Amino acid sequence: MSFAPAYVTCVLAENFDYAKQALFVPLMAIHRAHLVMLAECAIISAEQATSVREALEAIGDIDVRAATFDDDTEDLFTFVDRLISERGGATVAGHLHTARSRNDIDMTMYRMRLREFVLEIASEVQALRQALVDVAGRHRDTVFAAHTHTQPAQPTTLAHYLLGVLDHLEHDDRRLRAAYEATNRSPLGACAITGTGFPIDRGRTSALLGFDGPTGNTYGSIATVDYLLEAVGAVAILLVGIGRVIHDLLLWGTVEFGYLRLDDGLVQGSSIMPQKRNPVALEHARAIASRGLGQAHAVPLTVHNTPFGDIVDTEDDMQPLVAATFGDAVRVVRLLTAAFRGATFDVERMAARAARHGTTTTELADTLVRERGLDFKTARAIAGRYAVLQADGSAQRPSDCLAHASNEVLGAPIRVDDSEIERVLDARHFVTVRSRWGEPAPSETAAALDRARESLARDVAWRDGRNRALGAAASQLLERCASL
Repeated sequence: MSFAPAYVTCVLAENFDYAKQALFVPLMAIHRAHLVMLAECAIISAEQATSVREALEAIGDIDVRAATFDDDTEDLFTFVDRLISERGGATVAGHLHTARSRNDIDMTMYRMRLREFVLEIASEVQALRQALVDVAGRHRDTVFAAHTHTQPAQPTTLAHYLLGVLDHLEHDDRRLRAAYEATNRSPLGACAITGTGFPIDRGRTSALLGFDGPTGNTYGSIATVDYLLEAVGAVAILLVGIGRVIHDLLLWGTVEFGYLRLDDGLVQGSSIMPQKRNPVALEHARAIASRGLGQAHAVPLTVHNTPFGDIVDTEDDMQPLVAATFGDAVRVVRLLTAAFRGATFDVERMAARAARHGTTTTELADTLVRERGLDFKTARAIAGRYAVLQADGSAQRPSDCLAHASNEVLGAPIRVDDSEIERVLDARHFVTVRSRWGEPAPSETAAALDRARESLARDVAWRDGRNRALGAAASQLLERCASL
């Protein structure tokens, strides 16, 4: 068949170049698993199985990766099919293609590749979680002013902030795990879309390829793309969350904030200004995260309003986009992990600013409720007026400010010693009294870090278990195929 030059250059050649690098290994595994199943189910004879196995063994990685597209090749499948025919004869290739279609082969290849992507990004997320646990463990007592709506809000600790990021990453890990479970089902045996009349064993090929089991409905096995959307969606959410953290770190690293200093290996200088320490690694991470998010959004846009069936929109043209999405996500997470591992924080500067701009005023209101029996709205009004009086530059004593503020609101002054007011408004006191579940007190963040470590250990064990299971299945497949 002779394809139009435009079709070759714009579609076929480009897709072939990607497929031969990314999909050859899963394709050969599918060939071997299908061959083993055909032989075990007596759909082909032992002699035929041996011939097919020998032909497969004669195909080397170099044969494929060095190949260029030509008109005798429609895609990677047809190219390898041609190699099988050249090594063993057309009849041998024909035996291997019994009870299957390029449709179910493609869908199985894509899932095999996608589960690798999911496990890789999960590994990187877990490395980032470990880095955050380590940094948070060193900064349970590092107080600073948290911001809301870009304005100083209340004191917290660096550990508390990082535990909030860890919460998000734990959710990301759970989403990735769910995406893996949805992905790790084998469509092989669904054939074109209605299955086959041969007595195949889909459970056997599924196990040999490391899947948890076969997909269900054969139509849906070929037509569905929800597993892919779930995986890409998990990555999109991950990138959104990470992008927000990168924004904070870039702000903290400005001279005006001065909270964060990146490792020298993550900054670059200026060609003209010798004093500059440009945080370029984080800027690159921000840009790559945005690109990855755009690619993730392009996946559902590509398949939106397409027929529920076998279509190329979910196939060859989609796979490089999926790979790029996951590849960029891996790069971003690695950069952020490196940033945290090498970061130093100006603890003194953070602490010095923690109680500025009235950030502890809420605790004054809370104290008036607890110790003076006021309702919170009234106490808040007094504390708010106190903050105004303290900020107006008149340098009144704290006790006088509180007396004036309470007199304005209540019509009677509340008298409290200066030392007591200063204690109540101290940033560390503010943090220490917030010691319930999820709050910033060092006693609670210590417990939260223990929980974070336990959660991380469980997730790492799950990932390691999945990788071992895939490795064991691959070894079993090679052994069983070699015995044919």
